[in-house]
Amino acid sequence: MLGASLLALVLPMGTAGAQEYPDKPVHLIVPFPPGGGADILARTVSPRLAQALGKPIVIENKPGAGGNVGAEYVAKSAPDGYTLLYGTNGTHGINASLYRNLRFDPVKDFIPVSRMTTIAAMLIVNNQFPVTTVEELIRYAKTNPGKVNFASAGNGTTSHLAGELFKTMAGIDIVHVPYRGGALAVTDLIGGQVQMMIDVMPNAYPLAKDGRARGIAVSTATRYPGAPEYPTIAESGLPGFEASAWDGIFVPTGTPAPIVARLNAAVRETLADPEVAEALRARGAQPNPNTSEAFARFIADSSEKWARAVRASGAKID
Repeated sequence: MLGASLLALVLPMGTAGAQEYPDKPVHLIVPFPPGGGADILARTVSPRLAQALGKPIVIENKPGAGGNVGAEYVAKSAPDGYTLLYGTNGTHGINASLYRNLRFDPVKDFIPVSRMTTIAAMLIVNNQFPVTTVEELIRYAKTNPGKVNFASAGNGTTSHLAGELFKTMAGIDIVHVPYRGGALAVTDLIGGQVQMMIDVMPNAYPLAKDGRARGIAVSTATRYPGAPEYPTIAESGLPGFEASAWDGIFVPTGTPAPIVARLNAAVRETLADPEVAEALRARGAQPNPNTSEAFARFIADSSEKWARAVRASGAKID
């Protein structure tokens, strides 16, 4: 009888705690440096997300090891909904295959709340490179094996693995040239030291738009709304190709389901705001929220695709 009475007291308290969430500021951990693409997208969303939750969002940058430092920090945080992770296809799709000694489990240690955006990439080439379509590029590479260089922002980055995926699916011999960041890679692409690169739209599209490089196609499954004049790689010579980056919100495993649902609803409300959606599209990110369950399925599929790309590249980081 006493046990039943105690249970009756505990259950309403737990429910009330979830209903009152949040009752203090929420911390969003961005596992990348301030001023980078991920940080900019997180800060684009956070003011409206704070409004939807009714409490401030405090962004904390915890960069290092391709996002692993910040992800590990959140994985080990209290599962109370007050420490969120801005996760990406790097932290939850690539790194498990790339890093030998990952100190968190991207599946077991997190609950996916919602995807936020799909971040398109674009295949760009040096203006003097004699190709204008994906078919021409593949034909040229097959005729000139080992003579086409593709740049990336570094080993294991989206630009690296997108290039490896392109190489594998097209059955061509092109050479990876890694740089210490996208800016250096782009500089050499413009200068002709490398011929091609598949880089995220916020970096690549301005180059194509102002003529510093030639835009060939986008990496998304369908044409990108912000640049509909460009075909997809899949429709213009490489069927089935899709190599978009993505981002989303995660919480530590053990976070109560009502809090996960509250956060999911807040993300959806935020991304439905026309001003937020337009600001994201202007940066090459297409709003694409989903349920926690759908996000988990998406991550599983995405992880397997990126794992194949990592295996094909041979890249490993200790």
